[in-house]
Amino acid sequence: MAWDFSTEPEFEEKLEWMRQFCREEVEPLETLNLSYENLLKAVKPLQEIVKQKELFAAHLTRELGGQGFGQLKLGLMHEILGRSFISPLVFGNNAPDSGNAELIAIGIAETGREDQRESWLNPLLRGDKHSGFSMTEPNAGSDPTLIKTTAVKDGDEWVINGHKWFTTNGSVADFLIVMAVTNPEVHPYQGCSMILVPTNTEGVEIVRDIATMGEPHLIYGQFGNHAEIRYTDVRVPIDNLIGPEGHGFRLAQERLGPGRIHHAMRWIGQANRAFDILCQQSLSRFLHKSYLAEKQTAQNWIAESYAEITAARLMTLHAAWKMDKFGNKASRTEISSIKFFGAKVLFNVIDRAIQSCGGLGFSCDLPLEAMYRHARAARIYDGPDEVHKVTVARQILKNYERTEVLSEYIPNRRKLAEEKFRDLIVSLT
Repeated sequence: MAWDFSTEPEFEEKLEWMRQFCREEVEPLETLNLSYENLLKAVKPLQEIVKQKELFAAHLTRELGGQGFGQLKLGLMHEILGRSFISPLVFGNNAPDSGNAELIAIGIAETGREDQRESWLNPLLRGDKHSGFSMTEPNAGSDPTLIKTTAVKDGDEWVINGHKWFTTNGSVADFLIVMAVTNPEVHPYQGCSMILVPTNTEGVEIVRDIATMGEPHLIYGQFGNHAEIRYTDVRVPIDNLIGPEGHGFRLAQERLGPGRIHHAMRWIGQANRAFDILCQQSLSRFLHKSYLAEKQTAQNWIAESYAEITAARLMTLHAAWKMDKFGNKASRTEISSIKFFGAKVLFNVIDRAIQSCGGLGFSCDLPLEAMYRHARAARIYDGPDEVHKVTVARQILKNYERTEVLSEYIPNRRKLAEEKFRDLIVSLT
């Protein structure tokens, strides 16, 4: 089957506009160290420009205020947006808001709870409200079947109790989507649900923003922070349930599949930014009687980085194309493959760029050191590499059968060939 990653000329023009717009208007904001409130103010006029270009919240259908782009087009967009952590916010598809909007939209379609559209979805799409996805728990990170947070019905309310952490943007969110066990009597895959919880609800305690390798000296309440949250007898209306009860894991897969494609393409954008620094430095740095670009080691770095980025890009575009063609479930192997491979490529390219810059690359005078710290998390969030490799191996092995003798065992193959070509052999001899 032929793979076609091409898009119409009109969309290519939009991509070119995005490249220039992000480079000239968005990326310079990184250097200002704006607070969360000031960052929202700074990007507001930029968001209006993006809306005029019909590129805002492009991951959603036109009925929901998006552009109805498939995963292939979204992948090409995220390759550009990934160069800066601010760009997705400007284009209305920053995590976790973009994924949460899709979750709520899916839930409305399945249950007909139109009240959720005006209360939650539309404010999220307009940028009037921001959200957090509260699923990860201590000691249950890579195995969500170990989730212990519970939601129990009491009259016309859910009563939620539990302990979450690494809820991205939890400390600045207006509401949270909480994954909780609503039926402990069945397997977690059938017993978990997602529930909308305003952060100002009594019993919701934002314990702290967790310092990480990416942000070791963080300021509480900043965009992109990861919060630890406790839920103690938190009461919300029954109608705050997203989708049917017990469908939490299915909804999570609906959300995480496309999200992994977008992550991987953003990593390509980050890797390309590091690659640009590597190439520029190689042509500019003179030491030991020649420029870096004239030394074989630097040439190897450039060649290997180019090949790895190209391979990761094509793998990701193929996964996006297959999702558009056959859906998320049919693309599990491709999605998991680009998740662990793309993370490795990102880390490798940034590391080579830092090495080429020496002390300057290690300093905070270039974005490389921050990119390097954040890149390490790519091998953990949305499922650690090891889990995705298991998924890939299991899916691939379904195409094979156990055998006592390998099919390529030459003595057996020779015997079969001698029988198949008996007349030919006789004629030749």
